[in-house]
Amino acid sequence: MPPLNLVADYGGGAMMLIAGVLAALFQRSRSGKGQVIDAAMVEGASMLAAPVHALMAAGLWRDARGVNLLDSGAPFYDTYETADGRHVAVGCLEPRFFAEFARLLPLDEHFVRGQFDKSLWPEMRATIAARVKRKTRDDWAALFADTDACVAPVLSLQEAKNHPHNRARSAFVKAGRLDRPAPAPRFSQTPSTLATMPDEHDLQPVMVLRRFGFAQGEVEALVKSGVIG
Repeated sequence: MPPLNLVADYGGGAMMLIAGVLAALFQRSRSGKGQVIDAAMVEGASMLAAPVHALMAAGLWRDARGVNLLDSGAPFYDTYETADGRHVAVGCLEPRFFAEFARLLPLDEHFVRGQFDKSLWPEMRATIAARVKRKTRDDWAALFADTDACVAPVLSLQEAKNHPHNRARSAFVKAGRLDRPAPAPRFSQTPSTLATMPDEHDLQPVMVLRRFGFAQGEVEALVKSGVIG
């Protein structure tokens, strides 16, 4: 499982708060008035799941795990173990993508004709699992590369940094001794810059206050009163 704080803390919390702050700043530029942004992680994560709630309301999503189109319930939207104990992700929902997947795997034509026939899904899943088990993850990645079959290797975080797509876009950059994700999104007029760690001098309380705009006299008064060292 991926670390799920990506959903609540980062997605439902921080990203929703950022969106709220940006929207409030835009509104301030029009109205001249500020406002309080109330961003709760549970509510933000729930909003990210709005399409699933809509499907459930329409009777198109069952409130159970692993039985729906997008939660591994469909054999053509799941992960499969390869011959070397690794995995590939299969996500060929659309019929033309599934047809390409079936051609390359290969799968029998009756699965292509009956892609959404749920009575075929157990047999389809077993067949796909058996086929995928015959080759290594990287063998499958090479076979499906540059196709519309929607198959990709499941990579570790370290492997993902060196994937050709990420290397081509310089998606990871050097920051001191670390490789870290590059700033995103990217702007054509105001490119983002990479944050750097401050040195010991910059971390002194006096220097921090100066960076936040405190006047020299204010800083000296705070030092003299013992508020800062």
